[in-house]
Amino acid sequence: MKDVVAAYVGLTKPRVIELLLLTTVPVMFFAERGIPDLWLVVATVIGGTLSAGSASAYNCIYDRDIDEQMRRTRRRALPRHIVSPGAALVFATALAIGSTLILGFFVNWLSAGLSLGANAFYVFIYTMVLKRRTTQNIVWGGLAGCFPALIGWTAVTNELAWTPVVLFLVVFFWTPPHTWALALRYREDYANVDVPMLPVVKPAREVGRQIVLYAWVMVATSLLLWPVAGTGLFYPIAAAVLGVVFLVESHKMWKRARNTETLSEIRPMRLFHSSNLYLSLLFVAVALDPLLMR
Repeated sequence: MKDVVAAYVGLTKPRVIELLLLTTVPVMFFAERGIPDLWLVVATVIGGTLSAGSASAYNCIYDRDIDEQMRRTRRRALPRHIVSPGAALVFATALAIGSTLILGFFVNWLSAGLSLGANAFYVFIYTMVLKRRTTQNIVWGGLAGCFPALIGWTAVTNELAWTPVVLFLVVFFWTPPHTWALALRYREDYANVDVPMLPVVKPAREVGRQIVLYAWVMVATSLLLWPVAGTGLFYPIAAAVLGVVFLVESHKMWKRARNTETLSEIRPMRLFHSSNLYLSLLFVAVALDPLLMR
């Protein structure tokens, strides 16, 4: 029973959910310009968790053939046959319905619609259309992971505005450097299953160049929040410092990639972990700024 429960939890990809919630809750603080209602946060977190878990479970069902062949994913529940595809489908659908109802009745229907749209985009556009067909799969497929910024804002305000759009774009430009660094580490896995991630079809030096370009645009976009949303000084200072650190790491990896194709020397996972830290701290700054400026 413990293994089965763990397998179902694994279908939801909890680490991905953590990142998505990290871009939801801080935006709620920013939208409230203070501390939002606790029960609203709880409802949004539960609904968002179920929605993200549903999308991940659908992804695991569709990708079970390639997951079985990749080192990084072969220990998932479906490749190990702990959970059947039919049971996983019921589980994913129940999560999708539950998340929509929770967000709709306890938050608002705009947030529920955005969440359902993000789920559908991830499953039908990224997983089923883009992932196995184009090197731009994660660029456009990553749009689904940007929606939590919109959902966090609409959960509090029940309307869209330019402020969450800026944060949406920050996550959009963050996703390629983050994912390509991981794909560099596992490029042989992706090559073996014919998934055309950029590191599979381009040399490491070109991947490094693309990462640097996206990193610069991401940092510039993050600083736009200051004039667009009228933040205090804490946010732009934090965004600038974090941006400089991430740009330095990006350029260092590009330099290593220009000199070698050996993964142990390129060390892409260093940038991958740096990207997680960057996004986490940036959104913490988003939450803290209105609290410090009160």
